[in-house]
Amino acid sequence: MAEFKLPDVGEGIESGTVVAVLVAVGDSIEQDQPVIELETDKAVVEVPSAVSGVVKEIKVNAGEQAKVGQVILVVGEAGAEAEAKAPQVEAKEAQAEAKPSQPAPPKPTPAAPAPPSPAPTKPDDGRLIPAAPSVRRLAREQGVDLRTVPGTGILGRISTEDVLRHTAGGAPASPTAPAVPALPDFGKYGATERRPMSGIRKVTVRSMTQAWSSVPMVTHFDKADTTELEALRQRYQKKAEALGAKLTPTAILVKVVAGALRKFPDFNASVDVANNEIIYKQYINIGVAVDTEHGLLVPVIRQADQKNLLQLAVELGELAAKARERKLSPEEMQGGNFNISNLGGIGGTGFTPIVNPPDVAILGVARSSLEPVWNTETGQFEARLMMPLAVTYDHRLIDGAAAARFLRWVCLALEDPFLLSLEG
Repeated sequence: MAEFKLPDVGEGIESGTVVAVLVAVGDSIEQDQPVIELETDKAVVEVPSAVSGVVKEIKVNAGEQAKVGQVILVVGEAGAEAEAKAPQVEAKEAQAEAKPSQPAPPKPTPAAPAPPSPAPTKPDDGRLIPAAPSVRRLAREQGVDLRTVPGTGILGRISTEDVLRHTAGGAPASPTAPAVPALPDFGKYGATERRPMSGIRKVTVRSMTQAWSSVPMVTHFDKADTTELEALRQRYQKKAEALGAKLTPTAILVKVVAGALRKFPDFNASVDVANNEIIYKQYINIGVAVDTEHGLLVPVIRQADQKNLLQLAVELGELAAKARERKLSPEEMQGGNFNISNLGGIGGTGFTPIVNPPDVAILGVARSSLEPVWNTETGQFEARLMMPLAVTYDHRLIDGAAAARFLRWVCLALEDPFLLSLEG
């Protein structure tokens, strides 16, 4: 018998809620087969078994909390019970055939015992290696130990690209983290309270610290006159709602940014320092930051440039709802090339968003407001609805002039939507 315990899923997560148990008592399971779905602060993940065999006992139920190290399943080896009973049956038959009046024949040479089944294998350190079955299969075919592969996805999830990059020897060395200075004794000045970070906050702390220490960032600001665009949005809002979409400024921004990324491919790229190469992606996947009570989550709209505005609005609404309900899967938060963070619904006149490597840029959006703008044709000031925009970029790849042209094009596309049809 072997116990399968909930492994360490990484990123400081200590427990989660069992959403579903994917196996039943008596089922035969293989190594890497998902056995439960676990909801963490970040997402719902499938937890694969580290052992193979027959499920003898299930120690958790859907809806219960499970902690790292807690027993999830008791697994037995297939055929073990049958092999154990066989010698007993042979012994009874031998006794029945023996006759006391005759000398007992020489005992036959016992057959060599069958070699024991190999013990179920499990990771040396007990950690869950976050990778899909297809990625695990590829790793076995390539002879790669997944414990040595750094994952670039959410919660350190390992992708096919990570395995191939590792096989090719192109995995960049992890930068040495700067020493964290000791904190002063705040208790000397008054009462304090310590609260443990949530899992999502730990992820944010680590990723933002790494981004700030490894990427030279610069932010460029501009404003777009969205007066006419807002009138059009209001005009078509009811039609969009009838089709199940909410025509939000963020949905429009996704459409505009998708066109900008086609026109300015440097903003849809990544820097491969180890190989001195720039990786240009032939697809456009845009992440949209969603504010939830659990923290910031960034679902990804894939192939954004191939979808019309209504399709983008519907998908954005569905992903935002799943984010707030903590029902996003890791796959729905992976693969983004460029992020949009819109704080306009809260307020503010501007901010400097932080690039999320390996992306090279991010767009920040603040609250639109009416401002006096000089009209050269009428010679008068007019009240115009101005949207503050900020693009933060990786200065290793993108120069200041390129960032200014990128953001100016975004502004022009918002001011004159027909430009998107002409050039986007």
